Amino acid sequence: MQNNNQIKCPNCGTSIDVQDILSHQLEDEIKQKYQAQLAQEKQRYQSEVETLNKAKEEFELKKKEANELFKERLDKQLREERKAMEEKLKHQLKAEQLDQFETLQKELNEKSEQIKELNRTKAEIEKLKREKSELKEIAEAEAQKNLNETLLTEREKIKRAEEERNELRFKELQKQLEDQKRLTEEMKRKQEQGSMQLQGEVQELAIEEWLMGQFPLDSIEEIKKGARGGDCIQVVNTRARQNCGTIYYESKRTKDFQPSWIEKFKADIRERGANVGVLVTEVMPAGMDRVGLRDGIWICNYDEFKGLCAVLRESIVQLSMAVSSQENKGDKMHMLYDFLTSNTFRMQVEAIVEGFTSMKNGLDSEKRAMQRIWKEREKQIDKVVTNTIDMYGSIKGIAGNAIQSVKALELPGEGEDQEQLEL
Repeated sequence: MQNNNQIKCPNCGTSIDVQDILSHQLEDEIKQKYQAQLAQEKQRYQSEVETLNKAKEEFELKKKEANELFKERLDKQLREERKAMEEKLKHQLKAEQLDQFETLQKELNEKSEQIKELNRTKAEIEKLKREKSELKEIAEAEAQKNLNETLLTEREKIKRAEEERNELRFKELQKQLEDQKRLTEEMKRKQEQGSMQLQGEVQELAIEEWLMGQFPLDSIEEIKKGARGGDCIQVVNTRARQNCGTIYYESKRTKDFQPSWIEKFKADIRERGANVGVLVTEVMPAGMDRVGLRDGIWICNYDEFKGLCAVLRESIVQLSMAVSSQENKGDKMHMLYDFLTSNTFRMQVEAIVEGFTSMKNGLDSEKRAMQRIWKEREKQIDKVVTNTIDMYGSIKGIAGNAIQSVKALELPGEGEDQEQLEL
């Protein structure tokens, strides 16, 4: 599996770890930024050390002067006391031996106290040395602590800044992906609608639905399955007149056309008392390549039916109105039948169907062109989505969990598992 953190140098082809480079750059920037602060801390520390050394030298000098003065005074005092003692010893050698011994012992004790005091002074000096060393260590530790806190603070600032920039980038990316997704879904929906229109449903149901949708005023009566007769009867109604006439529809979807269908359908028409019959078939009879009239029955395919039914209905309405206005001029039903089975009506219907077929062919061409355009756009969208996913994977491979997850680009449950790990 290819590591998204690796890129190749275009010149030498050497693999370069992008994350390692970014990490080194970040560390170098932090080191450079705070090297000056460390130098300032060291300078301040050096100044404090120099101050302590100067104080030590002054203390040693004072100590030396005090020791010399004390020694000088001590020697002088000892000489004086020795001289006085010698004088006393000369005069009171015998009589005051005991007193001299006690006095001498007392003086020696005092001198011993002085020596002890000198030793205490030396101990204080050693204590000062130890305190100085501890102060130095504390100053170094405090400086290191302050430096670490500063580095941590700056790293957090950099991390937050990167998170904010990445959040804005991925929000924009997520919006683009959502827009592309909606566009893709809309294109697929339109394509599916076109396919459904081309494929259709079962022919019997399609005929009924077409008639109901195109002629809401008409009564569409379905012939139940198993009952004798065709598939449905259309009773033509207008707003001004009811039951202008009836059209009987028979649907066939077989590989071969059977001539017996026509005689049977004519018998069903007579039984139902319909004005005209339409046989909708996928396979035309011999000698017919398009809509036409055979033995008083109109024969067409499903596409031609859509135009033929409108023509037949309009003719029934017009003839019904004409017959209604000429009630005393003959048999209405006979006139209607004669007109519907006449060559004139057939030629009118064929002319209308030709126009309808031409429009349908144009529509099919437009559909094919649109399907080609939709396919090209779908490929472009897939390309955009693929490149977006690759970019998202590369950025996440570099930044890791510092960026927000895009659910649309994650595996199911991956985002939730990651959130639980972060918690």
